Amino acid sequence: MDTPADNEQPVTADSERKDLVAYSGELVLLVDDNPTNLQILYRTLEGSGYHLLVARNGETALSIARAAKPALVLLDVMMPGMDGFEVCSRLKADPATASTAVIFLSALGDSQAKVRGFAVGGVDYIAKPFQADEVVARVRTHMKMQRLERELARRNSELEAENQQILNAISEGIVGLDREGRITLFNPAACAITGWSPADVLGERLYALDMLQGEQGALCGEEQTLPYRAYRLGKVARSDLELIRRRDGELVAVAIACAPRAEGGAVMVLRDISDWLAHEEQLRQAREELERQRQNMAHMERLSTSGEMAAGIAHEVNQPLTAVVNYARVGQRLLRADSIDREQLIDLMDKLEKQAVRASAVIQRLRSYVRKPHEGRRLLDINTLINEVIALAEVDSRINDVTIHCELGHGLPMVCADPVQIQQVALNLIRNAMEAMLDSPQRGHGVVVRTGMERGKVCFWVIDRGKGLAEGAAERLFSPFFTTKPAGMGIGLSICQSIVQSHGGEIGFTPNAEGGVTFFCRLPAADGTC
Repeated sequence: MDTPADNEQPVTADSERKDLVAYSGELVLLVDDNPTNLQILYRTLEGSGYHLLVARNGETALSIARAAKPALVLLDVMMPGMDGFEVCSRLKADPATASTAVIFLSALGDSQAKVRGFAVGGVDYIAKPFQADEVVARVRTHMKMQRLERELARRNSELEAENQQILNAISEGIVGLDREGRITLFNPAACAITGWSPADVLGERLYALDMLQGEQGALCGEEQTLPYRAYRLGKVARSDLELIRRRDGELVAVAIACAPRAEGGAVMVLRDISDWLAHEEQLRQAREELERQRQNMAHMERLSTSGEMAAGIAHEVNQPLTAVVNYARVGQRLLRADSIDREQLIDLMDKLEKQAVRASAVIQRLRSYVRKPHEGRRLLDINTLINEVIALAEVDSRINDVTIHCELGHGLPMVCADPVQIQQVALNLIRNAMEAMLDSPQRGHGVVVRTGMERGKVCFWVIDRGKGLAEGAAERLFSPFFTTKPAGMGIGLSICQSIVQSHGGEIGFTPNAEGGVTFFCRLPAADGTC
């Protein structure tokens, strides 16, 4: 392009447009009504790597700026017609050129002129006559600032686009709130959860939308809402379950988290938990059904055990009943005698009563064992429960000729348990121990039942001196339907394990050094309530 000295005609926007179409470098517009000054400026910046445009008056400068959008304008203040201050004001008023930096050139040295220049949008001020090095240095500085500002704007634009994509993609509803609780952001997920569109809510106060209502429609005060604590009080607030009212009036269960923003206001995150609540309800029902089935299986196993004990129980009951019959016959004879011996008759009735109570106790223990649990869990003394189980197992003990030795610990805490279920566990372990000792040369040692504390839990142990576990049986001992008994069902120990685990306890076994196995059952100590 010709320098201003070679071409005295003002450079117009049309004359530059062809060059600018193919040029993508940084543009600097030089504006001065004095051709000499314009030529000096041009030659000062000619080798600096910028594409230079020139104009000799304000109207031409505005025309070129609108067409070329230069990064920087070196603008003379004192020009005929439209002065530099007016040109700068118009550049800043036009959105197309508002970002263009303006450096004023003027012989005016008073501070009032400089203040006016900065007031209308100038970024720097160079006094005439100027030094070439100063002009180059200041131009480079402001061009660098322009590049940095453009890069920053580009990155901000990219980040905003990325943030918007993220907001649009996430499944949680995101609601931006200012200090007054007005909505500044409403992502698509928030629209889906609440039924409101951004056009309807942006700029509106969240509280005025009546979202935060109770189930009966009672509107709580704004200061009682979670978002208020965040956008007004600057506190983090969250809730795992809240009900909000959609635009159509439907209540939706949501989890809400509200966090204050450093610049004021808050961000509210909504997560629809309706499906989660439905799944939790299904899971609860499945657990209840599983517990019912487990109890049914345990009840069937108790019935099976009572069937196995039937012969011994019949023998145990038959003895006192036979005695009752014999005492009744003796009583009849005494009553038919001519003279009644009252003392002998009273003694006879006492004996008859004792035998009847003995038979009743056997039946009562059996009834207590085979009934389905219905009282639920209560505070139990483990020693009392073990004594009751040993009494129930006495029939098997006499039939199998295997004694039961009881070693009870002292001062043991109570446990919270279902008595019938824990009886079932203890009786199963004791009967298994007696069966394991039937063919053992150490049968005379009997079965030892011990209570005490272990690992912070109330524990009872069942110890036998039998032949121990068969090879390969240890890994599968508590597996359903695994048994080493010819006629066993293989559900006894499996049910015992499920009962103990449902009480928060542990069941297991260890081999004894002197032969046989020790089974243990640990139950959590109660804290005084159940």
